[in-house]
Amino acid sequence: MLQSKVQEDSYLHKGMRAQLINTLRGKGIRDEKVLTAMNAVPRHFFLDTAFERIAYEDRAFQILAKQTISHPYTVAYQTELLEIKKFDKVLEIGTGSAYQSCVLAEMGAQVFSIERQRELYDYVGNFFFIKKYATIKRFYGDGYAGLPSYAPFDKIIVTAGAPYVPEKLISQLKPGGIFVIPVGDDKGQKMLRITKEIDHKIVTEEMGNFDFVPMLEGKNS
Repeated sequence: MLQSKVQEDSYLHKGMRAQLINTLRGKGIRDEKVLTAMNAVPRHFFLDTAFERIAYEDRAFQILAKQTISHPYTVAYQTELLEIKKFDKVLEIGTGSAYQSCVLAEMGAQVFSIERQRELYDYVGNFFFIKKYATIKRFYGDGYAGLPSYAPFDKIIVTAGAPYVPEKLISQLKPGGIFVIPVGDDKGQKMLRITKEIDHKIVTEEMGNFDFVPMLEGKNS
């Protein structure tokens, strides 16, 4: 479930969030800008109130349309790999709960986020917290196609496990840009950081093993 009603961000929530940030540091997250942004975004807002007490555990939760809100470590790790700078133009494939979108926007990025699940797309449109970030632009569409009319992008992030690296997304990455995507099958994926150098040469690094819901083609109405 997701939470659409305005909620309180109490001292208790802030304390749990601070503990989570310390946990992420302990797991190797070093970019203080990432940690500061995640400390500013109340994760319990993105979950049903039934999960309020455990919202700051480093675990994934199921949301609408059989999708998930990723582990905080996964969000932090992918964001750290992107090397976000203020005013970066970021294409996000898989809006989901919009937690990742809000973390990126909190860091000063301009976020262009695509969601293929109509139920999730409509729900997030009514989510009170996302209205805080005018720099998030949402689209209902096919993530494999990207957003060619808004390209090129400084950074691209995919928040679902892809069977391959979509060439259309590579083509929408600006020279000098970074593309982070988990690639594999339902048994797990390798996190890839792909850099398009100034001369358009593609450099790919493997950055560890992860387990995401699958990235599907088309739109699901």
